[in-house]
This record gives sequence, structure tokens and C-alpha cells, in this order.
Amino acid sequence: MIGCLIGEVLALEAPTVLLNVNGVGYEIDTPLSTFCQLQKGQKVTLWTHLAVREDAQLLYGFLNQQEKIIFRTLLKVNGVGPKMALGILSTLSVEMLIHTVENEDINTLVKVPGVGKKTAERLMIELRDRFKTMSSSTVASNSTVEQIQFTGNSAVAEAEAALQSLGYKPLEAQKLVNAAKGDFTEASDIIRAALKSMNK
Repeated sequence: MIGCLIGEVLALEAPTVLLNVNGVGYEIDTPLSTFCQLQKGQKVTLWTHLAVREDAQLLYGFLNQQEKIIFRTLLKVNGVGPKMALGILSTLSVEMLIHTVENEDINTLVKVPGVGKKTAERLMIELRDRFKTMSSSTVASNSTVEQIQFTGNSAVAEAEAALQSLGYKPLEAQKLVNAAKGDFTEASDIIRAALKSMNK
């Protein structure tokens, strides 16, 4: 099992990071909370989860162990796969997710792409007990949305692509970006505004 990787960021294309580790490039999918803090050329440690399928071996990476723990906890919930788990952690910080579960806030969970009412209710039930067994230090989160380094034609297109990669339908991503873009010219600012609007 690959528990973590230490290397240099070679390329960023949401939500995938290409990490150079001693001459080997690893493609790692990340939640936006991690992706938004990475920059090309940055030396970084990513805490990883390796998912082995019949047709692929996929790596998922996080800047802190708390997110990795919560990601693995989400995967234990029936009906939640890696893509949905990344979507949840991209839409909600760890602290917000825990607060949402503790307060049985279904309305916040259903804002996550792919999470319907039934899935949200199942998440509430299964996560409530799991979170109770975790210490406060385990669930503490310092994840923030910072700078994003994209390659693309425009900030709006980059922001839409990032949201679509997490499971939002093209029209949903377009609507969120159009509502959030305002006077922003950078993709990072647009995505930050879109993520904030989803949590209102």
C-alpha cells in the first residue's frame, strides 16, 4: 500500500495532480481543498489512498491525514465511491461535514454532486456513529481553498471543468460559475466563490 508520496508537482489539471517522485510521475486525484493549495514546482507530501480495481489502480491524495481518514470513512458508506467522496470533500471542509452530520443537515449534503436525499440520509446514519469514535484532533481540519494553477483557455472554462470533474453536470457547473464569477478574472477566485455559494 502506498501511504504517502513526497515529490514535486509537475502539472495540475483539476482534480488530478502529476507528482514527480524520484523521476516517476504519479497521477493522483485530489479533492479541491487539496488541489487549490498546490502550485507547479512545489515540493509537497501527499497522503495517499490506493484503490485497486479490475481495470485500473487509482491514487487519491490529500495534503493532510485528516482528509485521508475522512475519505476512507466515506468509502465505507454503502453507495459512496471515490468520486462521490472527493465531491463531498471538495464541497465541504472536514469540519463542515462533521457539523452537517451532527446537526442532521440534509439540505447541505444534497448540494454535493451525486448525493440525493436517500444517499444523504444514509450518510447521516452511518457517519454519525463513525464520527463519534474519532477524537477531536482527528477530525480537525485546516483545509482551505487557496491558489489554483490551471492550463486552459479561460478562467471560466477552467472553473467549469474543475466542477465537472467532481460530478457536476455541465449545465450545473455553468450555472454555479456564472452566478459566482462576478468581477473575478482568476479561476481560483471563481471556484472559491462557487464553493462558498454551495455552502449557503
